[in-house]
Amino acid sequence: MEQKTRRDFLKTAGIGTAVTLSALSYSRIAGANDRIAIGMIGCGGRSHDHFRQISAYKDKENVEIIAVCDPWKEKREQVAKMVKDVYGKNPQQFESYQDLLSKAKVDAVVIASADHVHCLHLEASAKAKKHAYCEKPLAKNMKELISAYDAVKENKVIVQIGTQLRSYPSFTGAKEVYKSGILGNVARVEQCRNDSRPYWYPRIREDLKAEDVNWKEFTAGVTDKPFDSVFCSGWYGYREFSDGAIPGWGSHFIDLVHYITGAKFPNTAVCSGGIYTWKDKYNFTCPDHIQVLWTYPEGFMVSYSTNFGNGAGNTFKIFGNQGLMDLQDWNNPILLPDGAYTKTDALKEKVEIEPIERPDHILDWLQCMRSGNEPNASIDAGYQHSVACIMAMIAYDTGKRQIYDPEKREIREG
Repeated sequence: MEQKTRRDFLKTAGIGTAVTLSALSYSRIAGANDRIAIGMIGCGGRSHDHFRQISAYKDKENVEIIAVCDPWKEKREQVAKMVKDVYGKNPQQFESYQDLLSKAKVDAVVIASADHVHCLHLEASAKAKKHAYCEKPLAKNMKELISAYDAVKENKVIVQIGTQLRSYPSFTGAKEVYKSGILGNVARVEQCRNDSRPYWYPRIREDLKAEDVNWKEFTAGVTDKPFDSVFCSGWYGYREFSDGAIPGWGSHFIDLVHYITGAKFPNTAVCSGGIYTWKDKYNFTCPDHIQVLWTYPEGFMVSYSTNFGNGAGNTFKIFGNQGLMDLQDWNNPILLPDGAYTKTDALKEKVEIEPIERPDHILDWLQCMRSGNEPNASIDAGYQHSVACIMAMIAYDTGKRQIYDPEKREIREG
């Protein structure tokens, strides 16, 4: 068979000859018969979504999932079966991410593990020179965030963070409308994202057995508490593993604030909340009610709150002195003249914001691995949403206002 040239490869990938692959990406991916081999680190519910999305492009983008990893046997075997059903081959199975990275011949990984190990897994993947799609929230503290961020930059791998809302055509349209200045002076952005019950409750599995989980691998040293079925399965509700709604749901919101407005880091954060509704035998430690306020150097304040005692009152708005942008319907954002002090002929009535088509989040990542381009939710975007969320949680824990210094990459009281 005639050996493919670099130009032939680019044509096969469907991205044209004008795009140049980085030497690293080309040597690793083209050398594997042009197919991108992917490993799944973390096989919970979120990974099922990633699996379906990647598999939808398996032929068009020439990708294959060849390995799966999870310390929970049942979860791992579920995804392994999905791989066999779609790709016709049994994937390699691992309990440890380290074994997957060292033993499986993968070009890239999807990290959908628990929150407390996102940075651990991403940093190790970057150092192993694997491209990565990493779920949000990226980090729980600044030390791990900086270490993972620097590893990605130093090893020049393509990383897409799982804040997929910024790849919605609707929010990309909102971004362009915002840039037009039609809202005038924007001084406040707010979201209330509520539910009648915290999202960690449906995940409780009281029948989970210790022999079904590699507990040491799962905890990664963040706790010395013994295995407990609820502590493991309901990890979203415990501070050892997750910090609750602000990084869990609020990371999507603050990432969209950054995406739409162009802002990067807050100046300050204050936060308050607690467990007010869901006091029961499970003793969850993540707050079920939370409120954070960030201020930005661009001259606006951002408010995020979650009420897990009543699901009413959801809202997502950007307020300007010439009108407001209502983003509560994620697929159909609108402009309204409501509440405007300064009237403008450009906004006299409700205006539907036109979507701007773009590749979906997974496709964008797959294409960027071929082209070497920066993905839509790059490691910089992940760093930015993490700083905001970490500031908020420190403020919640201390009751004191937090200030971020972007030059020193430090959060301090002030």
